[in-house]
Amino acid sequence: MSSQVVASQPAWAIEGFLETRDGRLHIDGADAVRLADEYGTPLFVFSAPRIRSNIRRLQQAAAAVERPIKFCYASKANSNMAVLRTVRDAGIDIEVNSGGELFKALRAGFRPAQIIFNGTSKTDAEIDEAVSAGIYSINVDSIYEIDLVEASARRLNKRANVTLRLVPEIGTRSHLGLQTALLTSKFGITSSEVAGAFRRALEHPELLHVSGIHIHVGSQTPDVEPFADAFKAMWEHLVRLHRETGHTLEHINLGGGIPVNYLRDRAQADQLPEHERAMLGASLEPVDVLTAALRVAREQARDAEAEHLFDRVTILLEPGRSVISDAGLVLTTIRNIKRRPETGDVWLLTDAGYNLMLSMNNYKWYYHLISASRAAAPATVGYKVAGPLCDSGDVYFDIEREGRLPDYRLLPIDARPGEVLALLNSGAYSLAQMFPYNGRPLPAAVLTGEGGQVELIRRRDTYEDLLMNDVW
Repeated sequence: MSSQVVASQPAWAIEGFLETRDGRLHIDGADAVRLADEYGTPLFVFSAPRIRSNIRRLQQAAAAVERPIKFCYASKANSNMAVLRTVRDAGIDIEVNSGGELFKALRAGFRPAQIIFNGTSKTDAEIDEAVSAGIYSINVDSIYEIDLVEASARRLNKRANVTLRLVPEIGTRSHLGLQTALLTSKFGITSSEVAGAFRRALEHPELLHVSGIHIHVGSQTPDVEPFADAFKAMWEHLVRLHRETGHTLEHINLGGGIPVNYLRDRAQADQLPEHERAMLGASLEPVDVLTAALRVAREQARDAEAEHLFDRVTILLEPGRSVISDAGLVLTTIRNIKRRPETGDVWLLTDAGYNLMLSMNNYKWYYHLISASRAAAPATVGYKVAGPLCDSGDVYFDIEREGRLPDYRLLPIDARPGEVLALLNSGAYSLAQMFPYNGRPLPAAVLTGEGGQVELIRRRDTYEDLLMNDVW
């Protein structure tokens, strides 16, 4: 049987990564249907070459702007140990949001100097773990938390590195739930508080080393302006702090937010609201973000005669979605079919529900659905698609009828039970957020490599695993 790549690839294809061969989906050369047969479905599939390619894109952006950039992968997007290993080996650092993520980062081989710790509600134990490890920075989220970190440093007789996270009221064209620089969000220290926060953090330099300032405007941001505005706000605070206290900050942290294009295949894009299309189809490049931010910084540095401060600042970015989202997909099998004569609808019931893709339920997030079994066939028929959960909201459309997802998914004619489907661009905030609702054991995950190599990176749960922490 021929394994040649079809000359004309679908719009969703990515050369060398997602391609059709012999009519079926191949991932780094591995046959998706064979993966489904061997490992069962639902199945998470991640691509090590695509992760490395996404990281190279970031590194090339840094080289283009000729500035020291510290990239810290946002492990909340996906903290599977094999994924962390791939990220580490690709040469970037890491951002964590809990003691558990800190534990995993250290176990995966990241050095303390490579780790930054975010979060709004850190426990005393988590702060102690971060201070004890001597990580690059603890990003403090409130003036109250400054006291907590200082108390930990005193307890452990160590000096802690801290960065102040600000919330400067910068909006974006992303989903409201993903915007984190608004005063309505739970994150950060407000602009009116920041001067007092810096004074408080500088009171005991033997316990706290104030190393930087941080603003994260939010995830899936389609425009450069919010990043530039955030950098401008942080730069102004950096200059003012230096002039008033003589203290020089070492880094400015722009957070994450670099978007992923979820609409490479735009066959159903016109069924999404205009603002959703702009967000989900964003094509903003990392080099554009860095160029815009640095242009603002250079102008301000020149106007304030502070070029010497600009030259000493390292820029941090916390990419998560842009590293892992399009490097992962979910394979699912059609298990049932229903025909509704009254409406003319054909329903396809799969084995992948919102317990595996929480964002599809929470944010009505669009993951492009294709047939892995018939990847080269025209997708011209609209089907109602739903998952297996005993919950009416477990559907691949917007059950609230607000038009945030297509009502029907386009697949080849005569889709039927046993056919393997693939939800693309689902590598971020899926595996990390899954839960065993309805007593459904959590799925396996594999990592593909060059030439179709496949590595099991998460075993499928068993029924016994459902009892693991129950006391009875």
